[in-house]
Amino acid sequence: MEIGLRRLIGEGLDAYVEESRRFNAASKAVAGPANLEELRQVRHRQATSLTTSGSRAGQHTAEAGGRRVPVRITVPRDTEIRGAYLDIHAGGFYLGSAANEDARNARLADALGVAVLSIDYRLAPEHPWPAAPDDCETAALWLLEQAESLFGTTKLVIGGASAGSTLVMTTLLRLRDQGLADPFAGAVLQFGAYDLSGRSPGGRLYADEFFIEAYAGHVADRTDPDISPLYGDLADLPPTLLVVGGLDILLEDNLAMAARLSAAGNDVDIRVYPESTHAFTHRPTGMAAAAVRDIESWIAERLSCA
Repeated sequence: MEIGLRRLIGEGLDAYVEESRRFNAASKAVAGPANLEELRQVRHRQATSLTTSGSRAGQHTAEAGGRRVPVRITVPRDTEIRGAYLDIHAGGFYLGSAANEDARNARLADALGVAVLSIDYRLAPEHPWPAAPDDCETAALWLLEQAESLFGTTKLVIGGASAGSTLVMTTLLRLRDQGLADPFAGAVLQFGAYDLSGRSPGGRLYADEFFIEAYAGHVADRTDPDISPLYGDLADLPPTLLVVGGLDILLEDNLAMAARLSAAGNDVDIRVYPESTHAFTHRPTGMAAAAVRDIESWIAERLSCA
């Protein structure tokens, strides 16, 4: 068992702190939708601004256990496939799509020589829990069955951002309970939310957010690990990298998840990036670029060990 506290704040990040402060000062803080009407407006803006022109991602259907879910697949442009990465997109369970990740996934595919599969899971509130974890489980089971025949590899890593990281954890817990988590050589969790019940100190910091009501407001006990993985039996999971900003409201939640994963006997590496807010790896800053490089290096190491 190892928890990477020696890497809690990585070396060399001081060079990016002032730039991050300037970026944060110049950026207007944007709150998530507070009700259904605001959610519809944000969805409309995202839909009108999204362009997939120039994307090389292909649309496919993953099927397992009698369920089907769309996935977008990006393969490396100029190198052989050395592994597969299952991506679960961000968006608070009620925003976003696999297509939003095309550019980032193309970079990852080319940098590491991996086939990247991004899941178009169903969104709340039209499709509340358990629709999203059902879809992610379906895609994961399909990848386990098809990776070698489609991509010539059995080396797998799973990862996500924000709500996508929550779904990574619920997916791994479902797979673990079926004896199927071992094929994944690692899990990347970027600034996830792990206590949607609001009972833990970290969970209370965002307990009133609308995304929780949209996703799981119909559930009486949101400590169910399929909703709030912080409360699950976390034993026998793959090595895990947690990435979070020092200014993220989810920092405490991520520290709690790292501690629980470590206490359960898993290898854990948590990295906190100073002067960085939620979703900072999607920002045009040196700190974000450093974090992305760290993530890519960690994935490459896990694939080499698989």
